[in-house]
Amino acid sequence: MKVVIIEDEITASEQLEFLLNKIDQNIEVLKVLDSVKSSISYLSKPNDADLLFMDIHLSDGISFEIFKQVNITTPIIFTTAYDQYAIKAFKVNSVDYLLKPINKEELEKAISKFKQLNNTPEVAKTQTQVQGLLDLLKKENPTYKTTYLVQKQDTLLPIKINDIAFFTIDTGIIRAVTFNNKSFIINEKLEDIEEDVNPIQFYRVNRQFIINKDSIVNIKPYFTGKLILNTNPINKEKIVISRAKSKDFKDWINS
Repeated sequence: MKVVIIEDEITASEQLEFLLNKIDQNIEVLKVLDSVKSSISYLSKPNDADLLFMDIHLSDGISFEIFKQVNITTPIIFTTAYDQYAIKAFKVNSVDYLLKPINKEELEKAISKFKQLNNTPEVAKTQTQVQGLLDLLKKENPTYKTTYLVQKQDTLLPIKINDIAFFTIDTGIIRAVTFNNKSFIINEKLEDIEEDVNPIQFYRVNRQFIINKDSIVNIKPYFTGKLILNTNPINKEKIVISRAKSKDFKDWINS
């Protein structure tokens, strides 16, 4: 299989080439293009590419500008850090849409999808593409848990997600602590809760805590670049954020 990579970051194109070679040594990278201008020039002429990997933000503009000047029939896998273009990408012969940093498993799936589409009759191909669009829409409009049903003695209680200040694990038991400092046992793993709650509102700060942004009172520097988080209600254990996670955490707060 012959591919062309359209990518203006050298490290990203090298990493993609490395992963492609790791997945299938028969994949040949014909050309790496780093701009809208060079892509238009290359794709305007006959070429042997079976598949294009195309970044959306290039050094001289948005890659969608290429389609205004060249009719591209070669299937495309978009590689980008900006997921707001997913639907637009789907309209221009897109096979798949990979968010950076690209991981090997997602890339393998995308290539398998391309191979499957290539060997699929037109009607079935359309059905596959429609399903792909539905999957994209689902990704863009995810649904998150709004209520946890918990047991208190012999009664079941609905606890609204907005009333929960944080989730914590204490001696192996997962608890949801509300803003009025009531604690309820949740019969789920923290990993599952992390998947179920809105990431704009909740953040997993360490192995013990998933925090509601509204519960944060202040953040203080700690040893070796770590952070200490103070919440309302107050938790008896220190909530420590590692140095490695501190930047991501601050970005989440600022979002």
